[in-house]
Amino acid sequence: MRNLKEDHKGFSTILALALIPLSGFATDVYLPSLPAMAKDLNVSASAVQLTLVFFMLSLGISQIFIGSILDSFGRFKINIASLAIFSLSSFVIALVPDIYVIYAMRIVQGIAIAFIVIAKRAYFVDLFTGDKLKSYISLFSIIWASAPIIAPFAGGYLEHSFGWKSNFYFLGLLSFLILLLELRYSGETIKEFHPFKLKSISKTYSNMLKSTDFTLGFIILGITFAIVIMFNLSSPFIIERIFGYSAITTGYSALLSGLSVMIGGITAKSLIKIPLAKKVGTAITMQLVLVLLMILTSSLQSNIYTLTAFTMGLNLCGGFIYNIVLGYCLSRFSKNAGVASGLTGGGAYMVSALFSYSFVNLYTVKSQFLLGLANVSLILIVGIVFIFFNKYRIKNAIS
Repeated sequence: MRNLKEDHKGFSTILALALIPLSGFATDVYLPSLPAMAKDLNVSASAVQLTLVFFMLSLGISQIFIGSILDSFGRFKINIASLAIFSLSSFVIALVPDIYVIYAMRIVQGIAIAFIVIAKRAYFVDLFTGDKLKSYISLFSIIWASAPIIAPFAGGYLEHSFGWKSNFYFLGLLSFLILLLELRYSGETIKEFHPFKLKSISKTYSNMLKSTDFTLGFIILGITFAIVIMFNLSSPFIIERIFGYSAITTGYSALLSGLSVMIGGITAKSLIKIPLAKKVGTAITMQLVLVLLMILTSSLQSNIYTLTAFTMGLNLCGGFIYNIVLGYCLSRFSKNAGVASGLTGGGAYMVSALFSYSFVNLYTVKSQFLLGLANVSLILIVGIVFIFFNKYRIKNAIS
């Protein structure tokens, strides 16, 4: 086993941070290409949207179980194998443009990304403690938000210039490059291997899930992220088919949406000393006001500018909420960092996939008005869940 060398720690940490948003790149880079994929593959919009849902579900389900594997067998070798699998599957999607092959490869990619992201989150818990660890954790959602900024922007140009397959060639080459750098500069970081005993692992999972504040926390994360995903699923068809713009415009719109998520995360980091309930409660209230305005103004003025502007406001608040609640969940069980990270990420992704796809199709989102209706439903649910989350969080702090 090759342990991480001390003189490689700095660059290895940069690589770890660079891999945090890989799941976002795997979803967002081809968002502007959804209409083109549907046309080229001769399938419906909902069929091509399922490529994103299958990825998110496999990523979510995998993360729940992966933490214990990483805590038992280490991070490095599994991370390397996962990067190789992700790279190869990206090339397969580009070379075999069949919707069912894409579904299968996206499921494989979800599992591979789960191993990569959970391993890299646990990397920071392995190496850092105290305020330094909290600082890195607070960076996670900010760095993760770089994917929705960069990926669709780049993907829009790739789609416009080379077609939708170029997005997956890009993912394959990017992950292969990082794989080479990981082989050169990274190594194993786990200090204590936990025996892989199903009974003790099941007990650990059970204890975490019985902590109501923790469970409600990743539900809040999932529904908050579902608001972002709903825009990602519906906006390419609204912008390109209803408003008549190109994939490049979709990319710019998604860039602004992602930038808002990042700004929200940065804002949350700067207000770290303000009580959690006050911060999150205010953000949810602001989201509710914004989405009501989004609905009310849609009959008077609905275009790409109003659609993007209201979405930016909602996502800024969403990024703010996500950063705060993610930090709470990840630091809730520090002795089992891999499992906690897996349950948090996995639970959130499963909730996001189910809520976003369900509500997009429930409301048949094809306009600003319908997107607003879907959003207000999710925000009200988040508000109700947060009331109970805060109640159990305070109870846990007292006990």
